[in-house]
Amino acid sequence: MNGPREPIGVIGTGYVGLVTAAGFAELGNEVYCVDIDEAKIEVLRSGEVPIYELGLRETIERNRERMHFSTSLADAVANARLLFVCVGTPPTYAGDADLSAVNAVVEAMPADGEHALVMKSTVPCGTGRSIQRVFAEQGKGRLAYVSCPEFLKEGSALQDFLEPDRVVVGADEEGWAPDAVCELYSPLQAPLVRTDVASAEMIKLAANAFLATKISFINEIANVCEETGANVLEVARGVGLDQRIGPKFLSAGIGYGGSCFTKDVSALKLLAANSGYHFQLLGSVIEVNELQKRRVVAKLARHLGELAGKRIGLLGLAFKPNTDDMRGASSLVLAARLAAEGATVRAYDPIASEEALKVMPELDCVPRVQDVLRDADAVVLVTEWPELVALDWAVAAELMAGKVVIDGRNALDSAAVRSAGLLYEGIGVA
Repeated sequence: MNGPREPIGVIGTGYVGLVTAAGFAELGNEVYCVDIDEAKIEVLRSGEVPIYELGLRETIERNRERMHFSTSLADAVANARLLFVCVGTPPTYAGDADLSAVNAVVEAMPADGEHALVMKSTVPCGTGRSIQRVFAEQGKGRLAYVSCPEFLKEGSALQDFLEPDRVVVGADEEGWAPDAVCELYSPLQAPLVRTDVASAEMIKLAANAFLATKISFINEIANVCEETGANVLEVARGVGLDQRIGPKFLSAGIGYGGSCFTKDVSALKLLAANSGYHFQLLGSVIEVNELQKRRVVAKLARHLGELAGKRIGLLGLAFKPNTDDMRGASSLVLAARLAAEGATVRAYDPIASEEALKVMPELDCVPRVQDVLRDADAVVLVTEWPELVALDWAVAAELMAGKVVIDGRNALDSAAVRSAGLLYEGIGVA
């Protein structure tokens, strides 16, 4: 590393904030982390990490001397001129982004020309323009503003930070702030997109909306495959070899989840509507995704008949492997629908059970996968954790009362499941 690295502030210590802080600390920056949650800050100061993300705990431990945790924004302001905003922007009941946490940061920013607010949080297109207008109204017009959206996938977020596909830096004026942000990321040697603030904001929303569209499309194809006898795995393989399309996000399943896709697709659809444009495609993307989660219930009813009184096991709860995030998880919809049908639901997840119970306290989460299998009439693979994909299905068959295995991620060895005497059904495959 040539020369000392610039210290930075990170406001918000959720998934994005902690990964961003740990990533920059790994690059050699002093990082001043701020969060209003006193309990979370105490946990971080004690050496614990309140979320699960692959490699995050080890990276924070390795760089502990460079990472400073506080509930006071003043600590970050005193030590860093670049203040990365990584607070949550969850959806409101109307479907747009709740910017209350962002607005609180804006209010607390100092009125000087020595600092820059660097927006990492995903915000609607036009937010940066509004914030800069507020700065001018509050006498903070000398504050710099930069949009630098995150493109981190939960479960591989640290790797995504250190090996990014691209770095987007949006600024409406040239100056020290966008140059300094570009310099921060320069050791990663990633393609750099320097653009205006509104375009940077739209890049993030458009990217997530496109990926969600790709998932809903292949799920629709999977549903047609089930009616025609085609195999969606073969279809996806053939389609994905087209360089204009590519193989990623062509895995059929029970729908996308997580906070980003669910929130950003709805936010972009509403943003378009508020701007006077009806984004019909995204309406269909959302509808397909919601229906896909419920198709599993229909599959179970087709095999088991009346679901009332049936014992259904859910294998996995988190919306994807290598994270404990339950936001937008398909398991929540599936568990709720099965319970509404009168089924008894038991679930196992190697990491996310504690988080799942915070969202759905009535869910019967068991400590071992064998407890889900025992006496189950059917089991559904919801999250393709390696230990669940590698289950010994001969042992599972002995524990289960029924024979139905629904592979909600097309991740299991169908031959192994069938050779154990069980009935296998995937998504869009024979």
